[in-house]
Amino acid sequence: MLGIVAVVLLIAWAKVHPFLSLILGAAVLGVVASVAPDKMITSFTGGVGTTVGGVGLLIALGAMIGGLLAESGGADGIVTRVVGRVSGRALPWAMAGVAALIGLPLFFEVGVVLLVPIVLLVSMRTDVQLMKLGIPALAGLSVLHGLVPPHPGPLVAISSLNADLGLTLGLGLLVAIPTVIISGPVFGNFIARHVPATAPAALLPTRRQPAAPADNAAPAGSAAPAGSPQSAGSAGTTDRRDVDGDLLTDDDLVNPGGGRPGEPVDDSGTETSRRTPAFWPAVITVLLPVVLMLLRAIGELALDEGTAGRKTLDIVGTPIVALLAGVILAMFTLGYQAGFSRSQVSSVLGGSLPPIAGILLIVAAGGGFKQVLVDAGVGNLVADAAKDANLSPLLLGWLVAVGIRVATGSATVATITAAGIVAPLAATLDRPGVALLALAIGCGSLFFSHVNDAGFWLVKEYFGLTVGQTIKSWSVMETLISVVGFAGVLLLDLVV
Repeated sequence: MLGIVAVVLLIAWAKVHPFLSLILGAAVLGVVASVAPDKMITSFTGGVGTTVGGVGLLIALGAMIGGLLAESGGADGIVTRVVGRVSGRALPWAMAGVAALIGLPLFFEVGVVLLVPIVLLVSMRTDVQLMKLGIPALAGLSVLHGLVPPHPGPLVAISSLNADLGLTLGLGLLVAIPTVIISGPVFGNFIARHVPATAPAALLPTRRQPAAPADNAAPAGSAAPAGSPQSAGSAGTTDRRDVDGDLLTDDDLVNPGGGRPGEPVDDSGTETSRRTPAFWPAVITVLLPVVLMLLRAIGELALDEGTAGRKTLDIVGTPIVALLAGVILAMFTLGYQAGFSRSQVSSVLGGSLPPIAGILLIVAAGGGFKQVLVDAGVGNLVADAAKDANLSPLLLGWLVAVGIRVATGSATVATITAAGIVAPLAATLDRPGVALLALAIGCGSLFFSHVNDAGFWLVKEYFGLTVGQTIKSWSVMETLISVVGFAGVLLLDLVV
């Protein structure tokens, strides 16, 4: 287990990048396990290739859908439509639902960049406490990120355990719904009484407004009262339709704390040529890959093998085909229909790939590390120990993921390592059991985000919280997601 310890120490203590830490950890593991250097290299590179060929393609396609959703303003349109049709008390529930929907194709960090400015605006305009809206939005994003493919963590667990993706997706959604409800609106209503927070005006998305006449200009250094039309206008106008749909073009929002936080986005000249995608086309685009994969899982249960319908669903429900279909549909519904030219659509698709390069490398190195774990027989040792201790594979997978998550702060590293360790136990489980094991690991990987997690600081800065307030709200919410989600996995284990 020195290889695993090496990875944890390199990331948590030495602050080495996870990509290098996983490579060095695999080397330590090979030396300790007396694996020949040539075999260790072959094992590692083979694991990298397998992971990139499977998981990497899916991550890239998912990022393309997310890129078009972000740049076209489709995400903002979905948020505005839903939030504009609900009352004050229902807003936290609407935020949780919107975050879960937006979170299907978007990575957590991108979802935060897109949703948090909207949460800040809605809180300011409706006088609903910020935590009542922010916690449900964060919960929806986090649960989807940890439990539902095509996010990297669930995909890695599914690949490592050879779980059925469609079945895992279906069971993951069953676990996600009550988990989002409890850790989102319910917990948000409670914590809002203990963590008062106000929307940081500097992070509100704004458009560049025409210069006001000199006689109407406010004196330098003066500010309009909070909630007044002037204040709302400086944050993006009082009309929700004027909220900037291209949030990712503002470096101050993508990289909070750097540059000029309050500087408006200068997108003049694009209003007449671009238009926000319609609500339902955007929703259908987001849900298409999910629906295709779920149909495949239903077909495996309801249709006889070898029939034309079964073969068709097996093909269109294959993850890479489903996500490719989503990308193609997004090119039209979120690209051309939104006023983008062919070159602009191509640019958005290409621009969505560089930000995920680091994730792909970490996932790939994790796949190599996992393969060295398997080939060195570490997984079998853990499996034997678990049998002697009479530990449930689900509990073991959750505990291992929790330990690595707390030590390293990385949900992806926790998922990769835990899946590699408990992979031999998957052979003793049936198809639903393997899917639930993948979900148990995903739940464990979300446990107690704290100061060694980049997401912790992202939430702290966007909501203007202190470290203590962030621990009380965000860290406790993540722990609640992990525990409630795992409880849901155990309940499903009793009935499937």
